[in-house]
Amino acid sequence: MTALAPIATLGRLSLGGLASVGRVAVFAGLILGRMVQPPFYARAFLSALMQIGWFSLPVVGLTALFTGGALALQIYSGGARFNAESVVPSIVAIGMVRELGPVLGGLMVAARVASSIAAEIGTMKVTEQIDALVTLSTDPIRYLAVPRVLAASLAVPVLVAVGDTIGIMGGWLVGTTRLDFNSATYIRNTIEFLQFWDVGSGLVKGAAFGFIVALMGCYHGMNSARGAQGVGAATKAAVVSASVLILAANYLLTEAFFTS
Repeated sequence: MTALAPIATLGRLSLGGLASVGRVAVFAGLILGRMVQPPFYARAFLSALMQIGWFSLPVVGLTALFTGGALALQIYSGGARFNAESVVPSIVAIGMVRELGPVLGGLMVAARVASSIAAEIGTMKVTEQIDALVTLSTDPIRYLAVPRVLAASLAVPVLVAVGDTIGIMGGWLVGTTRLDFNSATYIRNTIEFLQFWDVGSGLVKGAAFGFIVALMGCYHGMNSARGAQGVGAATKAAVVSASVLILAANYLLTEAFFTS
């Protein structure tokens, strides 16, 4: 019996993990189903759009600016070993729009938004406000989750596009002020090497990451335990799960987009 204990533990963990995946999948299906059914709470959607999109812009912009500048320095330093310093503009642009812009933008939004959504909905559950919605014949998923998930799915691609632009500008600033690149040449190389799908793939990733962030925030908030400790645990779980799923989804989307 003792020899089989590790196997039994592994089995319990595996079954628990699969059960969690199933619950999240069912919750996501309920949200998607409610999106195409009336009523639609436009005021809640606009409020979520402002909270997720507009108020996340400073942190996403600053992250992209410094990332673009650091990326230019790193590429220049590495390219100097092979006399390939001229690739800095194109690599910075491709790296930002394909990977760093969507991933870092998604992670910043996850840190800010997933925790906020989980804490807000978790507090509503603790204070029995969700039970009050049910008493008033209001579907909590349609009223609380659908506007946030839809707003995040639309706002994060816009944040990614803005972050890409600011990140490329950060690389341009470093390239022209620190690395002695000609401004016109830097901009021309950036434009010539970027293709439509480079940018489009990043925006698709942004939509997927936004969906993941809001989904995890709503799921953990609605399934939080009672009390302040339960809300805190739900908030932590929302951020961790959203971050891990963003990185996993990024790999899967990159595999689908850029491999034959």
